[in-house]
Amino acid sequence: MLPIFYSDQFLDHDTGSYHPENPGRLTAIVQALNAAPWADQLDWRSPTEPRDRSPLDLICQYHNPAYVEAVAALAQQGGGYIDQDTVVSAQSYGVALLAVNAWVDGVNAVLQRQGPAFVLARPPGHHAMPDYGMGFCIFANAALAAYHALEQPGVNRVAIIDWDVHHGNGTQAMVAPDPRIVYGSLHQFPFYPGTGAATEQGYHGNVLNIPLAPGTTLREYQPQFEQRIIPFVRQFEPDLLIVSAGYDATQADHLAQLSLQPADFGILTQACLGLTPKVLFGLEGGYDYGAIAAAVMATLEPCLSR
Repeated sequence: MLPIFYSDQFLDHDTGSYHPENPGRLTAIVQALNAAPWADQLDWRSPTEPRDRSPLDLICQYHNPAYVEAVAALAQQGGGYIDQDTVVSAQSYGVALLAVNAWVDGVNAVLQRQGPAFVLARPPGHHAMPDYGMGFCIFANAALAAYHALEQPGVNRVAIIDWDVHHGNGTQAMVAPDPRIVYGSLHQFPFYPGTGAATEQGYHGNVLNIPLAPGTTLREYQPQFEQRIIPFVRQFEPDLLIVSAGYDATQADHLAQLSLQPADFGILTQACLGLTPKVLFGLEGGYDYGAIAAAVMATLEPCLSR
């Protein structure tokens, strides 16, 4: 059984009628997974409620506590904007805490079962900087999950692969100073958020950025992934692999111009599982309902036998 961490509470992060990062993304994925021929092999798990295990100590260790307090205050007064793209509704602070807990629960599940798990949560996180949120992201879920993992017995090194179409500037900012974490990203460039040049290599050579041109298909993407990202991670010998699994690199997605197909993510997933069975996949971007649902299915299918 493959653990899927999900809660209907993730639908309560209300970004407004026309915002691309909206609850329909999760609804589309859940509907597709429930209709999959292998639906009975999915182990749906509710993330730990923040009142039962507060993630604030972890969050405030890597985010500025003043920023965290500002998000809480903004939600308490009914919501508003962190920036022009990033919305906080009345429920968003609590939902963002639950999302961090879901990623932490995912790490714990992967380490316990020595096999993969998937976190189906929102808001996403890889653009969230230490001092501010941006790009639809409030807290840096993947980076926080990596730091949680490093506190667990037997985990000394964590790798993060980011296949979202946008560079994970927040994740990179969080982990680049720490030699216990490597970060590898493939992303459209030049593009939002303006970071992710190949020259950005981290404080310890622990960052690998692979800029990609608009129109890139699997034919160009797969060699970069298998001949550069995979060896970079393999050489590091991580005790856990976290994948920032954004699906906005699909051709159908309207926010970017890479041209992967949903099925291509199954190929990428198999490459990740070839590194280690201990892989946590966590949702980042992806805004076309049909493409994101199909791409998540393609990601999960190779995990079912692990």
